[in-house]
Amino acid sequence: MGDLVQHIIKIAVVYARISCFATRMMRMRFARLIFLIALALPFTNVAAEPQTLDQRIDAVVAPVANAISSAVFYEITLPGDTKLPLIMLWLILGALVCTFYFRFINVRGFAHGFRLIRGDYADPTSPGEVSQFQALTSAVSGTVGLGNIAGVAVAITIGGPGATLWMILAGVLGMSTKFAECSLGVMYRREHADGSVSGGPMYYLNHGIAINYPRLRHVGRALAGVFAFCAMLGAVGSGALFQSNQAYAQVLNITGGADGPLAGYAWLFGVGVATLAGIVIIGGITRIGAVTAKLVPFMAAIYVVAALFVIGSHLNHVPAAFLAIWDGAFSAHGVQGGVIGALIVGFRRAAFSNEAGIGSAPIAHAAVKTRHPITEGFVALWEPFLDTVVICTMTALVIIITGQYSAGASDGVQLTSEAFGSVISWFPYVLTFVVFLFAYSTIITWGYYGAKATAYLFGDSRLVLYVFKFFFLGMVIVGCTMSLNSIVGIADALMFIMAIPNLIGVYLLLPVIRRALRDYQAQLAEGKVPSHRGHLIDAIRS
Repeated sequence: MGDLVQHIIKIAVVYARISCFATRMMRMRFARLIFLIALALPFTNVAAEPQTLDQRIDAVVAPVANAISSAVFYEITLPGDTKLPLIMLWLILGALVCTFYFRFINVRGFAHGFRLIRGDYADPTSPGEVSQFQALTSAVSGTVGLGNIAGVAVAITIGGPGATLWMILAGVLGMSTKFAECSLGVMYRREHADGSVSGGPMYYLNHGIAINYPRLRHVGRALAGVFAFCAMLGAVGSGALFQSNQAYAQVLNITGGADGPLAGYAWLFGVGVATLAGIVIIGGITRIGAVTAKLVPFMAAIYVVAALFVIGSHLNHVPAAFLAIWDGAFSAHGVQGGVIGALIVGFRRAAFSNEAGIGSAPIAHAAVKTRHPITEGFVALWEPFLDTVVICTMTALVIIITGQYSAGASDGVQLTSEAFGSVISWFPYVLTFVVFLFAYSTIITWGYYGAKATAYLFGDSRLVLYVFKFFFLGMVIVGCTMSLNSIVGIADALMFIMAIPNLIGVYLLLPVIRRALRDYQAQLAEGKVPSHRGHLIDAIRS
């Protein structure tokens, strides 16, 4: 490989010499030759340096992936050598703006959101495809994933127990962002003749900005295109490749690793996951909502019950754990960057976990059956609460109470597994099952997100949707068989680029949301929004 590089350098030198007297056409042809050789370089197989297919792909993609990731996750250095990604600052800023602009709607609207989820104001004749509970579970299934298990463990390993408090605070603030973006998702959705709907940031960026800011309509259209493109590719990388890869890795590890029965059968595992996912994804949001309405409560219940069992087994350590969280948040002894370091780690984990401000959730919430778009904002603010405040906090308490984080031997999902395993030896098997369910639910939801983004870009037809869905399912299989770290890196970067156009649209349309909120609250106070609670109770009793 080194000889080839030297040859290319020599060719480049020759090119520099002949460029002085060669014609423009000759220079262009020679430049193309160098470019083609450079492209072929990563695929060149030298006997001394054999490479697998995924290594070759990584070699080609790595420079591009590193450039994009470095730009998206650009970090500034704070006192104490603490790194702060600007994209995280952008997400937290959006959460703060929405929280203060709507006067702490995350607190004021919490109870009303529960009543909506419960079905008190449900109207079966409203336009849409799924109930508000199904819309919530569909969106939660896209955010509840390995980040809730592995990411929290990393946060505590780096930021100490104090990172938990800041993680909870960031989750509470993110509830306001979800309220804003999901209200807009329903407000500017498109209803089709067959009863299906399409919505999400690409629609309120395009139509919402055009209606309220006519001079910025071209900007809105461009922002919508950027969002949809990033959502489409981000869904493939983060939803298909990464989730299936990590699910296989966890199942392989618990079944014996390289000596286990699954070793060498990654493709078969991928086919199984793709088949299970395809049964749901092909059916669209109606089937996804029906499945997640049962799957999300089930998998969350398993995980929370397991966590409560561990906590109950160490009940005498609970006060000390909360004290460690509180003290660590404001002192953070031994943590790089001190209090600021713990705060940044906690906020980063929450921002990356619940995806508040990313713009993915409005795509699912847009399919809800409702005549009042603002109601889905109240429902959506429960999403960061369940994802971050409940599930992530449970993970943190298990790790802190069992004391596994101080051992320093493991991190990520392995640390969480050891924390559970320290109480009952077979708990890691339960955790593996939960990890699989988390990954599966994320796959089916991001498959829907990607399909909707693709339909926006290339036309909202069944052919376009099915082409993307089958391609997505194929990538689920590929994700199990290859270690394409660079491709996943690009996908993650593209996913977080979504937050830039999305929050720009949210900022511009904040006055629209506030007017809709005031109108809805006035109708609610005047009794113009009928409650179906009595009919619901009668139906349950009968």
